[in-house]
Amino acid sequence: MDKNIEREKIGRNASFVAISGNILLTIFNFTVGTIAGSSALVAESAHTLSDVLTSIIAFIGFKIGMKPADEDHQYGHGRAEPLVGLVIVVFLLIVAYEILSGVYVKLTSGTSLAPPELIAALMALIGIFVNFTMTTYLTRAGKRINSPAIIADGQHQKVDIFSCIAILIGVVGAQFGYPILDPLVAILISLIVIKTAIELARDNVNVIMGKVPSETILDEVISSAKKVENVKGVHSIKINPMGPYSSAELHIEVDGDLKLQNAHEIAHNVEKQIINDISTIKMAIIHVCPFEEECATEDGKLS
Repeated sequence: MDKNIEREKIGRNASFVAISGNILLTIFNFTVGTIAGSSALVAESAHTLSDVLTSIIAFIGFKIGMKPADEDHQYGHGRAEPLVGLVIVVFLLIVAYEILSGVYVKLTSGTSLAPPELIAALMALIGIFVNFTMTTYLTRAGKRINSPAIIADGQHQKVDIFSCIAILIGVVGAQFGYPILDPLVAILISLIVIKTAIELARDNVNVIMGKVPSETILDEVISSAKKVENVKGVHSIKINPMGPYSSAELHIEVDGDLKLQNAHEIAHNVEKQIINDISTIKMAIIHVCPFEEECATEDGKLS
């Protein structure tokens, strides 16, 4: 199967699981939370509703990122995925605000706090299992196809595991005479959401700002380039991440007496070798330098 077709299929399936799963959780969390009188569970239903929206947004970003390069976007559309990751961050912060606002109203209304019914604890247990399953599936799928949008959606989903654990603690605690735990747990949920938003923002901004995607990729580029016959050295490697994939720029050293045609052919072979060996690199720019001589880089410095 073509890699792009397989990647699109995995991303589409992951998004379908996230969207359908969160629709069901939203309905059950709100219904059970309302019946059981659990403000934390109702708050969690608002969060799972936002999960539906963010999963849709993540899929849209994934689809845009899959579009090939064109005249206006010569490096492709991959940066759509980290941009969508930042949109998800905004949704997370809005949800955190709404949760905190609801808790504030409840705590300052002057009415007595009634303990939630135990059915809310059962819903929390179900939520822990379902969210753990979806988080694992989304994260693995996102890493398999190197999709910042799907990975971000998986990390967003992970928040719900801790939220459901916190809800379970709050409901059980309220049954033992501490109903204040329920709104306090809702506050804890909002803090978890904010923490996740900050981490997602950091990761996606790093991609947009061009942070090297891994510690080993530079060594992988050197190793791959040196597989090509007549390449005597590699230096001045630059990696430009663009969401799910990257471009590479590097200088190779060859015998200074080679004909231009031969040097050109070696450069093309290095380009193909790197793209074939490293799945996250989709394009490579190769500069050819004479071996054991100083080579001028683009900034005018010698290397």
